[in-house]
Amino acid sequence: MVFWKILKLDLYQWENSEIGPISMVNLLKYKDKAKYEDGRDTNLTGEEAYGLYAAEVINYVEKYGGEFIFAGKVSRLMLGEVEDLWDAVAIAKYPNRKAMLDMTMDPGYQKIHVHRDAGLEGQLNIETI
Repeated sequence: MVFWKILKLDLYQWENSEIGPISMVNLLKYKDKAKYEDGRDTNLTGEEAYGLYAAEVINYVEKYGGEFIFAGKVSRLMLGEVEDLWDAVAIAKYPNRKAMLDMTMDPGYQKIHVHRDAGLEGQLNIETI
């Protein structure tokens, strides 16, 4: 069932790949301690591991014609109700869906993505057009 949803989403994204520009709003929640899937020993916090990813991802965003619009730490909730606040927000803009998807397929990007996975407890990636 999950595989079908992923496959269906992938087909939708590729069929509509020229839609854009798009901005991706990223809501980020860090792990207290980074945890790498390969089991490597680390003293990094989740935020520090994500920082390794963040320092490199800008190069890939720009390589595919995108730009970073905003990044910042969440300081407080002004309106609404949530159980836990997100730790940070980042917004990246891409010329179209294809550019973002091509970036995610880049072997160099995939290599740095391990730090994102190691550092994040949770995330929401929201596409806006």
